[in-house]
Amino acid sequence: MESNFVDYVKIYCRSGKGGRGSMHLRHVKYNPNGGPDGGDGGKGGSVILRGNHNYWTLLHLKFERHVFAEHGGNGGRDKCHGTDGKDVYIDVPCGTVVYNAETGKYVCDVTYDGQEVVLLKGGRGGLGNFQFRSATNQAPRFAQPGEPMQEMTIILELKLLADVGLVGFPNAGKSTLVSALSNARPKIANYPFTTMEPSLGIVGYRDGKSFVMADIPGIIEGASEGKGLGLRFLRHIERNSLLLFMVPGDTDDIKREYNILLNELAQFNPDLLDKHRVLAVTKCDLLDAELIEMLKDTLPDDLPVVFISAVANMGLDELKDVLWRELNAESNKLATAMAEDTIVHRDKDMSRFAQELADEGEDEEIEYIDDVEDLEDVEYIEDEDELVGSEK
Repeated sequence: MESNFVDYVKIYCRSGKGGRGSMHLRHVKYNPNGGPDGGDGGKGGSVILRGNHNYWTLLHLKFERHVFAEHGGNGGRDKCHGTDGKDVYIDVPCGTVVYNAETGKYVCDVTYDGQEVVLLKGGRGGLGNFQFRSATNQAPRFAQPGEPMQEMTIILELKLLADVGLVGFPNAGKSTLVSALSNARPKIANYPFTTMEPSLGIVGYRDGKSFVMADIPGIIEGASEGKGLGLRFLRHIERNSLLLFMVPGDTDDIKREYNILLNELAQFNPDLLDKHRVLAVTKCDLLDAELIEMLKDTLPDDLPVVFISAVANMGLDELKDVLWRELNAESNKLATAMAEDTIVHRDKDMSRFAQELADEGEDEEIEYIDDVEDLEDVEYIEDEDELVGSEK
């Protein structure tokens, strides 16, 4: 059964073109030389991205391959202004990043509810000949065409917003921990890569406080080279302020596995190494107290370490205390605030971009649809009926 979690879509967007101004000379029974009265054209509609906290995936956009804004209406006689084209809003979940699908360049991102970003601006309407009248040119026989539309094929990429991101090998107990600390119910089974999609859980803390934890599929050594599920899901922890590394207690060398995970993060995005980190040794219900004391001497000493067992409810309160303390540390708050103010999104690596599109099922070309209005010539053909009587 196909998952409802969609974090990657490709859409062809097009703004509206501006309406052309009218070239009209007023000619009525009692005013045969009324002068110019051509109205201005209306502006074209824009394509606008809008953050909406009611969405948490891009599922609603999966089959919306074309987004077109309305064209502006043409100006008319008697100084009639053309109608403005309606803007089109694309509602996206918070944390959505936009890239140009043809060049891989970063375009914009939407980070909070209600935020609006103009993706493609509609064309301005052309001025009618009424606007060009002057003492030396009292009957101008020209008007402006409207500005052309803008178009772009974009990639919408979702990066989940959470406080704590879980990093670990398959079957490290990440999903079990999320289900034990929150009401989230990710799939749990005794085989690798049980988790095939990210999930979020709200972890309750003391005095009604809480924080959000993000569970992503497990990564393996060589994931940066495409092994396993690759690193396609690691983008979901790029915005997290704290990373929780999880290594099973029955592992031969816990420190070595931690370093492997750290190296894979560095291969994906070196900026992830600047985040605060906590190490959780899982499945400690299989270990006795003496063995746990022996393991403490072999673990990294540059980060907090907690021994837990989600199944036996062992060490979970201590883990929440450590996570809350690290989340609210002044150094972490400062780093998070600076990262939000100076966040820099890297452009897509074009050498891997084609394969990334193929992996997401977005490598097929989008058929560009032109409507009848787009085939119209922008130049004006003056109608004899619009000329003053002396010229007929």
